[in-house]
Amino acid sequence: QIFEYNGSALVAMVGKNCFAIASDRRLGVQLQTIATDFQRIYKIHDKLFIGLSGLATDTQTLHQRLVFRHKLYELREERNMKPETFASLVSAMLYEKRFGPYLCQPVIAGLGDDDKPFICTMDSIGAKELAKDFVVSGTASESLYGACEAMFKPDMGPEELFETISQALISSVDRDCLSGWGGHVYVVTPTEVTERILKGRMD
Repeated sequence: QIFEYNGSALVAMVGKNCFAIASDRRLGVQLQTIATDFQRIYKIHDKLFIGLSGLATDTQTLHQRLVFRHKLYELREERNMKPETFASLVSAMLYEKRFGPYLCQPVIAGLGDDDKPFICTMDSIGAKELAKDFVVSGTASESLYGACEAMFKPDMGPEELFETISQALISSVDRDCLSGWGGHVYVVTPTEVTERILKGRMD
């Protein structure tokens, strides 16, 4: 399967007026590891992040097009895009390429009005799936679902949210040979963005 060619693990989780988004750091070509510091999570603005799993070349192309579209919006509207609006933009961009789609599955996380966290994911042709607790994507998504179901609690603070999402990510990528090699976690509150690198098994 082409979605499994590079391997990936992505998860976003909501807390009390905050959210966390995390990914693994491995870039592989099937079972061969190419890089151990690959970036899958991109900042659109201080309160909006997108993670892209799937074929690495397509994720980078889509990210560049999304940055371009967001900058146009900022120039025209003189404000940042809301997470819900951005999710609709990503969905529309994916759907217009439905006959030769970008081979990636985005995870969008942001803080909207009143600093209410918003998370969603979609498939490669832009069908949205909204959630109030967590969303996952990538080759490790099956084990991520299990770990997140077991560990998630509502209304977690930033530190507890970081611990929960980190444990879920690390334990899940250990069960998937196409993703892993540490993790990359962003915890976003109304006032700050915290970025941390996790060390995991290096095999």
